Amino acid sequence: MTQNASLAGQTGRAPAGAASSATGRLVGVDLARGLAVLGMYAAHVGPDPADGGPVGFLMELSHGRASALFAFLAGFSLLLITGRRTPRTGRAGRQAVARILIRSAVLLALGTALTSTGTPVDVILAFYALYFVLALPLCRLRAKTLAVIAAVAALVLPQVLYLIQRSIRTGAWAPAVIHDDPLARISGTGGFLELLVTGAYPALTWIPFVIAGMAVARLDLASAAVRLRLALTGGALAVLGYGGSWLALHLFPRAVAAIEATGSAGSALSLWWSDTAGDPSGATPAWLLVASPHSETTLSVLGNTGVAVTVLATCVAAADTLPRVRRLAGPVIAVGAMSLTAYVLNIVGIWALGIEDVPGSPLPVLLGFIATAAALALAWSRHFRRGPLEHLLNSATKAARLVR
Repeated sequence: MTQNASLAGQTGRAPAGAASSATGRLVGVDLARGLAVLGMYAAHVGPDPADGGPVGFLMELSHGRASALFAFLAGFSLLLITGRRTPRTGRAGRQAVARILIRSAVLLALGTALTSTGTPVDVILAFYALYFVLALPLCRLRAKTLAVIAAVAALVLPQVLYLIQRSIRTGAWAPAVIHDDPLARISGTGGFLELLVTGAYPALTWIPFVIAGMAVARLDLASAAVRLRLALTGGALAVLGYGGSWLALHLFPRAVAAIEATGSAGSALSLWWSDTAGDPSGATPAWLLVASPHSETTLSVLGNTGVAVTVLATCVAAADTLPRVRRLAGPVIAVGAMSLTAYVLNIVGIWALGIEDVPGSPLPVLLGFIATAAALALAWSRHFRRGPLEHLLNSATKAARLVR
């Protein structure tokens, strides 16, 4: 199997027979990425979590956490291109940087084009492009250094984001910045200010996921002890993030009242893990105590990172040691191996069907999307090494060979 970089542009598929240990680990990454893709499907075309019940609970689990897992795996993919265990240097290193920059430009254009279709989905691809560029200077750092940077970013950047967003609400400088932004002029969006601060996946609070994924990519995932430590670390982070928010919301009832006074749709006490009560308005700093998946707070980043680390460790361990899992999860692995294509098909399908409520579709619609994506991915992977959009993206980066 080739090294998989998925949305970053490289992908492959596992052979039908027994896989080597290295292949098993990369299949595990594809499995985690496939779960992230299908989780985003659930967030886009699944039933509304506010409907409650077991289905609503399962849908709520996917919201925010699937996209955070995707961003986490983007960091892993970044190092697959620039050198996972040992950073590429010299000409090879410069060509790897050029490939990332070309891929970022393509993803920026593709994300902007999908946004222009007018679907109610917050398309993440343009944000991904910026994540890759921002993380590039860190590609040669060691795992411990990357982990420290990710931790500091998680602790500091959400507060910085809150202050900037508050300044935007109370000031009048943002329109001038957008007016002078070439990306904003071309795309009709908020441009780089949206990608950095005001959008659905602001780089200021999503880059910690990417850096954490880079740190994990540096580790020896062949080691069962490493995988166990990762799973335990992920669990601890999830407890720290979600549990810390639960504790804060119960210890500070005035904060709960302040949040509910800003117009939350339900009890703010559910915001330690769910966003059914609404997204942060930023009208009160009490919102910084929540950990709902789209709250962009430190506690949210910690909790979502914990889930991502645990999912990846579990998927890699399962794919590496349990051949039956690889067979049974074949459709999900195939989707993960061509995740860019699968993601774009989801957006195109929503546009073609005229779906306007996201989420809010009946469960059969979600199941139809999942079945279609899995069937197409399996059929394609039997004949081709890369997904169709992955192939085009890889072809676009061949110009990097000219770099000396």
